[in-house]
This record gives sequence, structure tokens and C-alpha cells, in this order.
Amino acid sequence: MAAETGKAMVCVAQIGAPHGVRGAFHLRAFTEDPANVTAYGTLCDEHGRPLFDLRLVGATKAGPIATAPGITDRNAAEALRGQSLWVPRERLPATDEDEYYHEDLVGLAARDQDGRELGKVVAVLNYGAGDILEIDLGDGHSELVPFTRASVPAVDLAARTLQVVLP
Repeated sequence: MAAETGKAMVCVAQIGAPHGVRGAFHLRAFTEDPANVTAYGTLCDEHGRPLFDLRLVGATKAGPIATAPGITDRNAAEALRGQSLWVPRERLPATDEDEYYHEDLVGLAARDQDGRELGKVVAVLNYGAGDILEIDLGDGHSELVPFTRASVPAVDLAARTLQVVLP
């Protein structure tokens, strides 16, 4: 949720290393089709403050190469490295059944099979082998749970809960 705008925000990309000397940079896109990063209008920071409109200028095996207005040299592109790019949730297409944006899952109450509250989802992580939910158990500990049907058999966005089978 963006503090300044009160709108739910979704991270669609992160800026990577510079590409060349004219201000282009690698982009790690989190959209189903990497080219869709430019389809949602002006990209923002995590607080909803507008940053810029991207232009895709190429691609490598690692993903798209982009430019942004005012970023004209390698040093300026390097200064952007690591910047997450967000859009308001309402600009994104609706999800299909059993599809979720990561930001939709953060904050959900995690319950066991008997309905007892275990904690709250604080992050959705992905290290390359699939999504993992980080659940704050409330006692200074957290549990990492694979976001699979076996470990998370039910998600109820309307009730803001999900069912978890702990390992």
C-alpha cells in the first residue's frame, strides 16, 4: 500500500546493471510478458510517487533493456540500479482464479487446517524455484512456506486469510 496515495501498489520490475554508455539499463521484469512493463503507464516508486515512463530498446537472454527520460549516460543508469518500479494495482489486469499478485497475499492471516491463526504473511519471496510465503508467527519467529497447493490449499482474499499446512 502506498503511504502517500493510499493506493495498493504492485512491483512490476527492478532496474539492474547499466547496458552500454548511453544510459540504457537491464530490467528485471516481474510481469508475465516482460514487454508489458511499459503497458501500465508511468512507473512509480513504492510510495506511489511518479518516476518515469520506460522505453524498451532491446533484450538479452537475461531480459529487457530499457531507457528512461533524462538518463543519458552510464553513471546515471548505475545510480538507478536496484530501484523497484511500481504501478497502482488498479492499472493491472484482473487475475484468473488461483492467480494472485504478490502484494495481494502480503498481510493475509495464515490459519492452520483447524482455523487457528498462525500468523500473518509478511513477504512473498522467490529465489528461482518458486514462490515462498514468509509468515510472521508473532513470537519473533517466522516460517517459510512454499506457495504450493499442498502447503497452501486455500486462499480467501475476501476474508483476508489463507490456510497453511506447516512442514
